[in-house]
Amino acid sequence: MTADQTAATAPAKAPAGSRAELIADTALALLAERGMRGLTHRAVDEAAGLPLGSTSNHARTRAALLKAAVRRLAEREAQVLTPDEMPHPGGGPEAPLGPDGLADALALALHRSLTAQRDLLIARYELALEATRRPELREFYDATGRGFREPLEAMMTAVGSTEPRRHAQSLVAWCEGLMFTCAAGADHDAVPDRAALRTGFRELLRGMMGR
Repeated sequence: MTADQTAATAPAKAPAGSRAELIADTALALLAERGMRGLTHRAVDEAAGLPLGSTSNHARTRAALLKAAVRRLAEREAQVLTPDEMPHPGGGPEAPLGPDGLADALALALHRSLTAQRDLLIARYELALEATRRPELREFYDATGRGFREPLEAMMTAVGSTEPRRHAQSLVAWCEGLMFTCAAGADHDAVPDRAALRTGFRELLRGMMGR
């Protein structure tokens, strides 16, 4: 097995450690498989093998069920890199964080998302579209998203960006474009390998840094 193949298969998804996680994971799976119309409390009960009414007891309303799915989505997306693999904004005395180090970490995370978490990406798009129609979900969805953008801004500052917010936004937009086209668009059967993603990130970061 190659290094890229190993990276693509681990970590995939955390095992459900509670009924709440089981319900939220099942909701995400149903969103990817059946779309928003296929997500009901009863469908979650049936797919998860739970007694009827279990999902309603956990999330009384559809809005509550959707928020549980968004919360779990953020948790699982955060697990795409283990703590030891995450680049630290301050780097270290012997290996300060630089554009190439950040590019390596981002390429690893994006490659895992594209190869091992395609269904999770599809579920995310279903939730993002639903958030455009539900103000209460929009606010919740955006709040979870800030949990990813703010650390990235700190990393951009660490590698020398003079406009970390704008540069982080550009990186996120580039990633979002690749994720959509590879999960649901024209390149769904042509996922870039980790080396190609690393090259893309390095080009972007060096251009931003003027190097």
